Amino acid sequence: MKNKSVCIAAVVCLLSLAVMAAALTATGGEQETAAFVPPAFDAAAVSGTPEPADESWSLIYQEGMSFSAHVCGRVVISGSSADIYFTNDEGNEVWMKLRIMDSDGNILGETGLLRPGEYVQSITFDTVPEDGAAIKMKIMAYEPETYYSAGAVTLNTTASVIS
Repeated sequence: MKNKSVCIAAVVCLLSLAVMAAALTATGGEQETAAFVPPAFDAAAVSGTPEPADESWSLIYQEGMSFSAHVCGRVVISGSSADIYFTNDEGNEVWMKLRIMDSDGNILGETGLLRPGEYVQSITFDTVPEDGAAIKMKIMAYEPETYYSAGAVTLNTTASVIS
């Protein structure tokens, strides 16, 4: 009886292996991956350095980062947009974009790519957060032409929504 159970288990294992091998052979053993779509450059980008009146417009730089940026850390949303004056500082050798997310990581709005020495005044939200909601401002840097990551930094702040 015991030998019969062992034989049945062995046959089931061999059949399972044969089915998996056939499935891998049929698909070529490769998995499909989504094609990379490079982010577009921001159509609203302006060359130069802005002069915002907002005192929260600050330098973003840490030791070891290969880039610096400026952005308004106080996000005041009117309608579906906020003036953030996101700036890819002159002298950088990277392209940048800014993404604003909720506390769960859902994207609320984002800019297109900026070249060094460019800025965008405003960001438009696809989804406007509640007043006082915790949000994250993620700055992502890319190596030109290859779009390889050159680093990222995330700032935690809150949204101020005005009517």
